[in-house]
Amino acid sequence: MSSDIDTGKRRFLTAAASVVGGAGAAAVAIPFVASMAPSARAEAAGAPVRVDISRLEPGQLLTVEWRGKPVWLFRRSPEIIADLASLNDQLRDPLSKQASQQPQYAQNETRAIRDDLMVMVGICTHLGCSPTFRPELAPADLGANWKGGFFCPCHGSRFDLAGRVFQGVPAPTNLEVPPYHFLGDDVVIVGESAEGAA
Repeated sequence: MSSDIDTGKRRFLTAAASVVGGAGAAAVAIPFVASMAPSARAEAAGAPVRVDISRLEPGQLLTVEWRGKPVWLFRRSPEIIADLASLNDQLRDPLSKQASQQPQYAQNETRAIRDDLMVMVGICTHLGCSPTFRPELAPADLGANWKGGFFCPCHGSRFDLAGRVFQGVPAPTNLEVPPYHFLGDDVVIVGESAEGAA
């Protein structure tokens, strides 16, 4: 039995084992890390949506999907815009002071960049139902003071044509305004604000 140790062989075997072990760890880690990245479908679901509103007439509602949610685009007439102010004393947050419900550029009475176009997430802020569009004036089931808006059939929450919630209903806040901006007069990009907008 020899007491001499071949240190050169030992270094070679240690280095070879380290390289093989490192390569094996990388082979396992790369697919694992790659699996954490969102899929193309998930990325597309969160992508901004381009909407042509050139044919949207006053009083018409258009629904698109963004991030799996319905987003309403509604063209308001001058009469509808004028009626919004008359509802303020019946609303929980008429001036949209709850900052989390809309971008800063939509924190106003019409909750919009342009008064004539409402852009709103169509999900009730109570328990997540989708309210129905009720544009008719003074229907029997909603009362003589109803000037058009959205009614949630699940628990009776009511919203005006700016998505502002009425007092005395289960919904705690106004409907959400998603980030959006215009490309010219007839194209809306839902899902991102204009550069520099908050």
